[in-house]
Amino acid sequence: MAPIYDCSVDSELLSGMRLARAAIGRGELVVIPTDTVYGIAADAFDPAAVQRLLNAKGRDRQSPPPVLIPGIPTLDALAESVPQAVRDLVAEFWPGGLTIVLPAQPSLAWDLGETNGTVALRMPRDTIALELLSETGPLAVSSANLTGEPAARTAAEAEGMLGDSVAIYLDGGAAGGAYAGVGIDESSSTIVDATALATGTGLLRILRHGVITEDQLRSVVGDSFADRDENAS
Repeated sequence: MAPIYDCSVDSELLSGMRLARAAIGRGELVVIPTDTVYGIAADAFDPAAVQRLLNAKGRDRQSPPPVLIPGIPTLDALAESVPQAVRDLVAEFWPGGLTIVLPAQPSLAWDLGETNGTVALRMPRDTIALELLSETGPLAVSSANLTGEPAARTAAEAEGMLGDSVAIYLDGGAAGGAYAGVGIDESSSTIVDATALATGTGLLRILRHGVITEDQLRSVVGDSFADRDENAS
């Protein structure tokens, strides 16, 4: 049975983080807390590890995982171009529950699945996740659940679904506390597609509504969004 480390206990936090770093380095999977839901993480630059993540969730390559990053500078390293509207959004909402889809740097040596040349990026607002990311670099991270099941809010819920397909579980308490007023069906990050804006062929579109509301997004860069009817389609 894969161990669960209680990160509220200093000794378990130190051991869990050390073993999680080592597991990621070996191409294994780790479950981590984030500010939205628990995530299952793999080295974004290890194709076999990413495939292991997809297999653990029962997911195919047509549903590539987002990539969590430790800071805004990594955005420019992984995205081919970053429009000013996107910079304004991440300045306002990162770290936090906003995922941005952008054209990926074509030189990147990775395989996240059928991405069509894009990458979905997010900087989480969770100290454990950020500490791990600062040491491992970008991680492919998807919600820690089996496909079709509710996202895990605790490490125990994640372990109940994913079991020994994961090497290490880091328990940071109940996830989503930063967004306690958000309904359970909107507990994941909000996903904004910025590929058309980045390539000059269109505007921003909301792909998934989540913890950052459409009104919050529009209050920052409203002129860069497609109209609401188009976002809803």
